[in-house]
Amino acid sequence: MSWFEKPATPSVRTPMEAIWAVCPACKSYVPREEWTAAQRVCSRCNFHDRLTSRERIDLITDAGSFQELNAKVTFADPLKFEDASGPYAAKATATVAKTGLNEAIVTGNAKIEGIGVVLGVMDFRFLGGSLGSGTGDRILLAAEEALAKRRPYIVFSASGGARMHEGIVSLMQMARTCAAIARLQGAGIPYISVLTDPTTGGVSASYAMVGDINLAEPKALIGFAGRRVIEQTIKQKLPDDFQTAEYLQEHGFLDHIVERKEMKAFLAKTLRYAGC
Repeated sequence: MSWFEKPATPSVRTPMEAIWAVCPACKSYVPREEWTAAQRVCSRCNFHDRLTSRERIDLITDAGSFQELNAKVTFADPLKFEDASGPYAAKATATVAKTGLNEAIVTGNAKIEGIGVVLGVMDFRFLGGSLGSGTGDRILLAAEEALAKRRPYIVFSASGGARMHEGIVSLMQMARTCAAIARLQGAGIPYISVLTDPTTGGVSASYAMVGDINLAEPKALIGFAGRRVIEQTIKQKLPDDFQTAEYLQEHGFLDHIVERKEMKAFLAKTLRYAGC
């Protein structure tokens, strides 16, 4: 068979997303291997991309030390809410199937450099990390676990705010979670809040901002209402860095901004300083 008669071999193309990651902030293309090795932190602009709850748990806890609590606590639909896009219950059920999560936060006992803690890690994939009745229940129950065992409580927030599908039941979680944390603080048990991108709405207005120490990752979006809503209300142009972690630290709302690669060591150092 001559060369021009040889059947062509189909070429195999690697999908672009398997080769490159795109930074959500600066839109730079970063080699996928570099992106993964850097724990999804952009080497160009230092933006810290979102992690899943399980990824973050693996990153900050001692290997094999995490034991989940209240895994069966899930969402409720007290209003039988439905809008033009369909029933809330159907959306939540589909999210459970897609993410493997029952709620927007995973809680449990863990160790950080040998120090026992109770940990809560929010996951933005579950309905935008929204605060629903199940989320509030998990946060409250984890706080009670910390109180009973006298262990420090650490919560990583990543949320678009209250889950309005549940109406006033969702908004009540702001008060319930803060009350649970107040009991910890009254008992002298440390509560550390870590705000990641994004932490907004009712979460930023409740348990995310009442830590004994409030930390954040670099460039995280933190605020209550959106920039456009505020600008339209006050009829003023806001600074470019408004609602960033750096802006909040400059104005006294955060104690420290911690790089992702340094978070575990920083938490352990802080806990030791607190006598844990």
